[in-house]
Amino acid sequence: MKLTDLCSGVAYQCIQGDMDREIEDIAYDSRKVKKHSLFICIKGTLCDAHNYISDAVKKGADAIVLEHICGQALPPDITVILMPSTRRGLALISQNFFGHPSEKLTMIGITGTKGKTTISYMIKGILEEEGEKVGLIGTLGAMIGSLEVPIRNTTPESYEIQRLLRSMVDSGCRYAVMEVSSQGLKQYRVDGLCFDYGIFTNLSPDHISPLEHETFQEYMQCKRKLFRQCKTGIVNIDDSHWKEITEGHSCRIMTYSLSEQADLEAVALNYLKEEGKLGVYLLQWGRWQASWLICVF
Repeated sequence: MKLTDLCSGVAYQCIQGDMDREIEDIAYDSRKVKKHSLFICIKGTLCDAHNYISDAVKKGADAIVLEHICGQALPPDITVILMPSTRRGLALISQNFFGHPSEKLTMIGITGTKGKTTISYMIKGILEEEGEKVGLIGTLGAMIGSLEVPIRNTTPESYEIQRLLRSMVDSGCRYAVMEVSSQGLKQYRVDGLCFDYGIFTNLSPDHISPLEHETFQEYMQCKRKLFRQCKTGIVNIDDSHWKEITEGHSCRIMTYSLSEQADLEAVALNYLKEEGKLGVYLLQWGRWQASWLICVF
C-alpha cells in the first residue's frame, strides 16, 4: 500500500523523504521489521521504540514514524514522519492497512471491572446457537469461529486487533465480540473502531497503580471512552457509577437491571444446579417483550 494511503485520516508531518512509496508491512517491534516496512515508534512503560530506529533501518524499514525528534541521523532515502501520538497513529494506520475490517462486522465491545469474559462467551454462544460464525478477542485469547488464537493482552495492540478482525472477515464471521479493557482504551488500541454495541458491566477500584491507572478517576474516564465510539450503549444501572461512565456519551443508551427502572429488567431469578451445569435462569422483561434466559457457567 502507498504510504500516503496508509496515513489517510491521520494527523502527521513528513519531515524527510518521499510519501509516494510502497509499504509491504507495519511493525512497532524492531525485531519484527522486514524489508519495505513502516516502523512505528511506540513509547511503552518500560521500553521506548525510538531507541531502536537504527535496528529497524538495518532490517529494511523504508519509513519511520516518530512521536518526537530523537536526534538520530537517518539515511536520506528513509521517509521520516512525525505524529502527535504514534499509538493512535498505529491504530489508524493498521485499520487502513487491513482494509477497515470492522466495517464488515457487527462489533460488540464489553467493558467493566468484572464479568467481561463471561459475557463475551455468553454472547458468542447465543449467536452461534442462531447459526452465526463469531470472532472473539479477550482475556482467554482470541477465537475465529472455533479456531483458537493466542494473544498477550485482554485487548491486544491495535495492529493485532485489526489483523484478527481481517482474519474474521476473511473466514466468514459476521460478528466480533471484544473485551475492551481500560488499558486498551487508554492506549488507543481500539481507536478508529466504531462498535455497534458497547456494554458496561460494573466498576470497582481495580488496576490502580503507577503502571496502569494512577487514580480511580482516570480508570473511570478510560472506561467512559467506549460510549463515545459505539452506536448503542447497554448499561448496568445497578452499578453506582453508571451515570459517570455514560457522561458525555454519543450513543443511544439502553439500560438493564434487577429493578423496574431499566429498559430491560431481570425478574424471577433462580439458581440452576444440575449435573455438569451451574448457573441461573431468569425472566428477561423488556418494554417490548418477555423471554426466558438461561445462563450456564
